Amino acid sequence: MPERPDAAVRVLVTRDGADRRVYVDPHSLAVLGVVIEEQRPMRVVFRLHGELLAGAAGSYLVEIAACWAIVMLLTGLYLWWPRGRRGLAGILYPRLRARGRLFWRDLHATAGIWVTVFALGLILTGLPWAKGWGTYLTQVRQLTGTSRGPVDWTIGGKAPKADAASGEHAGHGGMTMPAPPPSPGDLARVIATTRPLGLAGPVLITPPAQAGAPWSVASDTADRPLRSTLKIDGASGRIVSRTDFAQRHWIDRVIGYGIAAHEGALFGLANQLLGTATALLLVLLSVSGAVMWWRRRPIGLLGAPIPVGRARFGAGLVVAILALALYLPLFGLTLILVLLFEGIARRWLPGPSQWLGLRPA
Repeated sequence: MPERPDAAVRVLVTRDGADRRVYVDPHSLAVLGVVIEEQRPMRVVFRLHGELLAGAAGSYLVEIAACWAIVMLLTGLYLWWPRGRRGLAGILYPRLRARGRLFWRDLHATAGIWVTVFALGLILTGLPWAKGWGTYLTQVRQLTGTSRGPVDWTIGGKAPKADAASGEHAGHGGMTMPAPPPSPGDLARVIATTRPLGLAGPVLITPPAQAGAPWSVASDTADRPLRSTLKIDGASGRIVSRTDFAQRHWIDRVIGYGIAAHEGALFGLANQLLGTATALLLVLLSVSGAVMWWRRRPIGLLGAPIPVGRARFGAGLVVAILALALYLPLFGLTLILVLLFEGIARRWLPGPSQWLGLRPA
């Protein structure tokens, strides 16, 4: 539905396996333009952000990076934690007059402490979209009986299975041509019922896939707590059912708030500025960390810290790692692969093992 009188109606039509967005003048019914949905700039950016334009494999890579970013933030917080130090310099703000290693250490540490909470929030709220973690969550919810129909976000770049009764695509409202076509006047009655409700735009209207089934109407606003979904009888215009955000399962509500915050839609411009500042501080963390590594790296070696003895693992650390691996399965899997590689390198690859810093040169 157009959000303004001078705006076009957008019709999503599936043809040859691809969704096409058709822009139609609501007054003259002239077709103003046709765009393949996945070629729209925002869809390209969405796929680049979530899967590096590489499908499921890219989604797994992004998720692995997200999991290890969480580990880096938590271990960085442990290293930052003040132990008998006095004053806040070098802890909450950098000593800008310092030079060399101390300056870069302060910059890295203080940027890290200020960004950690927001960065963890940004990463964790993005996990439901990931192919691995999103599927993992879906399976856990099915086992625990907390799943209530398809979710309204994509998982690994794919929308959940369509609702067979209505033909709608959860999360994006892709429109499939019904069989048989709707009766004359049905769409007009559905629109007449929908407009006075004041649903947050954009509003998606989907015809039924079966004769006699109700039409689906959904708010697709980025501010997910404002979303509502309705079923409307096309013959009479009667509202058959309505589900508002507050009526969804609490897990869906928590994720909905998180996604809205992740997308910068929960509290307007301030949300977007906070997300931008978080991203910039993460860049600063990466750059300062790389500078410190470059300045301190041993010549001819990768520069990883040389072990000074056998690692000691307390019960608390073991429990923390197991809990993190349970919550982030790809972290646990890649951690096992790294440990296997280190064991093989130490035993059979002395040259690479020394270069990687796994044993003294």
